[in-house]
Formats: sequence, structure tokens, C-alpha cells
Amino acid sequence: MEKENIAVGLDIGTTKIVAMIGKKNEYGKLEILGVGKSKSLGVARGVVNNITQTIQSIQQAVIEAEANSGYKINDVVVGIAGQHIRSIQHTDYVIRTNPEEVISGRDIQLLIDQVNKLAMLPGEEIIHVLPQEFKIDGQSEIKEPIGMYGGRLEASFHVVVGQASSIRNVGRCIQSSGIELSGLTLEPLASADAVLSQEEKEAGVALIDIGGGTTDLAIFKDGIIRHTAVVPFGGNVITDDIKEGCSIIEKQAELLKTKFGSAWPGENKDNEIVSIPGLRGRDPKEISLKNLSKIIHARVVEIIEQVFTEIKAYGHEDPRKKLIAGIVLTGGGSQLKHIKQLVEYITGMDTRIGYPNEHLAGNSSEEISSPLFATAVGLVMNSIQNNTNSAYKIELKEVVVEAPKQVVFQQVVEEAKTETISDAIEEEINLETETTENKIKRSFFDRYVEKIKDFLDNAE
Repeated sequence: MEKENIAVGLDIGTTKIVAMIGKKNEYGKLEILGVGKSKSLGVARGVVNNITQTIQSIQQAVIEAEANSGYKINDVVVGIAGQHIRSIQHTDYVIRTNPEEVISGRDIQLLIDQVNKLAMLPGEEIIHVLPQEFKIDGQSEIKEPIGMYGGRLEASFHVVVGQASSIRNVGRCIQSSGIELSGLTLEPLASADAVLSQEEKEAGVALIDIGGGTTDLAIFKDGIIRHTAVVPFGGNVITDDIKEGCSIIEKQAELLKTKFGSAWPGENKDNEIVSIPGLRGRDPKEISLKNLSKIIHARVVEIIEQVFTEIKAYGHEDPRKKLIAGIVLTGGGSQLKHIKQLVEYITGMDTRIGYPNEHLAGNSSEEISSPLFATAVGLVMNSIQNNTNSAYKIELKEVVVEAPKQVVFQQVVEEAKTETISDAIEEEINLETETTENKIKRSFFDRYVEKIKDFLDNAE
């Protein structure tokens, strides 16, 4: 039997961590086998700031993805973002020893290796070296030099650079979670793979991925990556502004933003009001939706203007660099009401919301096709390109052996629950199912871990 090429992507975001397992189906489309999602606790603005919490969140997402798919994860391709990312343009060349031989992939690799040895600022590391256009013996604008003759091979490169310590921290979290790291990809590049069509990349397009902690930008023209940037603001700063402006707690601010929020204040009438329950018996708070939209609008304008500055820095006003396909918005922040209209108003460019269904199999669930999962889908596609075999099917007998213990474990938790009514438990534990959707708060788990161990020892 042919070995399955199972790919795994891990998106370590500021608000959520997603582990996604997928493979190519017979039509060349991406079939998602399982997804695991957990709240990201140890990441701020795309950078790991608490190793222990990040490891716990990764493990939670991985276990859930494994349970949903029936596959065991070996290694993952991880997305990297954060305000420490910067990109530079660089030109380099090699003189070939034998110009009579045709140029091969080895010559290009030699050139890429040479760029990888570039001296960076202290503490920085090269993440990607992406060739753009080649020149052979002075002949320019060559996209595919393989198979041609020439003595001097020159190329312009888009080099993505990041902080070495941040990259190593991500690697450490993954290895400590019991899985291997098979590749690193810049998150806006992964999102671009998932939501952009080849025509858009040819015509010229700016992808804006609005995440929780960062807003990532990737610009393509003539099918080639031209510019990348990471702006250290995202959906979380909008939530913080609502929290401060309306004097409410974060959870309520997030709900207000997603349920009633709009990036365009003119849409709301003055008399539209939403009532929020007060804390511990206090009176409910009444919030005007117009004011809410004004708060959101101010911050979204700031984020978009920063991204637009980056688009201008690329030089989109130059007729040869014009982005004909305009802007594609993706990520959780792109789901904010009227954000498309606001972006069009600020930039004057055509805008659409990018869904990762371009490359997904037809039977994929609606949830996976959401802009929230664009980066994770792109990372799985990246893993498939690397031909990694990142997961293997769990033998059925393993599951059968494990099942009784799982039920015993849940019975113990059920018993413990009857002894103490804890605020820490939000979901009801269902004995009939074995899925990891039955999540238990960590504080509760710690309190009863000894009791569970004793119970299991006695049971055996």
C-alpha cells in the first residue's frame, strides 16, 4: 500500500493555536482530516512570551486534532509572525565554472546558499530567501533560468529576517510538546497560499491578514512575492479599546465586537442600545452601538493606515507596480462588519474578503472555510509541498485499549464534580463521548489530579 502523504500545520497565533491535519485528495484538492483549536495564553503580538503556557496550549490543540482525525502527529510546519519580522531586497550572483553546461537547480541552490550567509544585524536570522527574477550574462527578466546557458547567474531576492531568539523559542515550545519541527513559514505567505488565486498574484495584489495580535501584509506582482511586513496591531487592540471606552470586562468587549461591532459608525442609529449585565449584582450597563462603532472605527482606521503606508513603501503608485487586483482581507479581523467598505474608502483600492476555500476539497466544513483558518490551511499546503509524512494512522486496537481508561477518568471527574461545585467548570462532562471537546479547566484538573491517580491505581 502506498504511504499517505499526511501534512500537519500549526498556527501559533496570539488569540488561538490551531493544529490542522490534511492530505491531497485524488483531485489535487486539500482534504482536512482533523482540526484542533485551543486558546493561546503565552503569546503576545505574535511572539511567545510564556513558554509553559504556550506548550500547554499547543498540546491541547494537537490532542484535539489527533482525536478528531485518528492520526498521530510526528512533526509540523509552523507559522512565524511578530513585530520582529522585517524584509529586505538583495541582489547576488555566481560565476559558473563551466558556462557550456546548462543551468540546473544546483546552481540556483548555490546562489540561495550564498544569500543565506549574508551578515545580519546581531541577534537576527534569515527565515526565507525567495528568488524573484534572474539575469543571465546581463539578459534580464528571466523567471525560469533552469535549462539555459550562461556564465554569470544573477538574481534579485526577497529576504525575510527575524529575531533568532523568538524563532528558537517557537522551536523549543514545539519540541517540548513532544513533536518535531519540519519547517518554518512566514504567516502572511501561508495565508497567501490559502486565499489568493494565481491570476491575482499575476495582476498584483496585497494580502492583509488581520489577526489577534498582528496584522500581516504580503504583496505579489507578476506572480512573485514583492514585499512582506508585520504591523504589531490586530483585533486585540480593538477589544482593549472597547474595554476601556465602555468600562466593561474583556470577555464582554470581545462579544460586543463580534456580535454588534461595525467599522462604519454611520450605519448605527442613535437610539440603538445594547444592555450588558453588571458584575456581581450591579446594575446592567447600557451601551450605544453608535459609540461602540466609533471606538472600533478609530482603531481600524489606524491599523489600515499603517498597512497602507507599507503598500506605499512598496511603490504601488508606480504604474509598473500597480496592484490591479487590489486588496484581499483575511484572518479573524476581516469578519468585522463593514471593514471591506472602510478599507476601500481609505485606500481607494478594490477589496474582497479572502476565504481559504480556493484549494479546499468540496466537502470541507463551513468552519474550516472561514478566514480564521486561512493561515492554518496555508501551513498544511506548505507541508504537502515539502512532501513530509507528518502523521500516521493510529491502529484501532490502541483506541480500544485506551477507551475504558478514558471512561474511568471521566467517571472520576464526574465524582469530583459532585463533591465540589467549581466556577472553573464551564462545560458539562458527557460520559458517552470520548472527544476532547469535553474540556476541563486546568485549575480544576490540578486540584483533583491526586484523586484521579489513586482511583486509577486502585482500578488496576
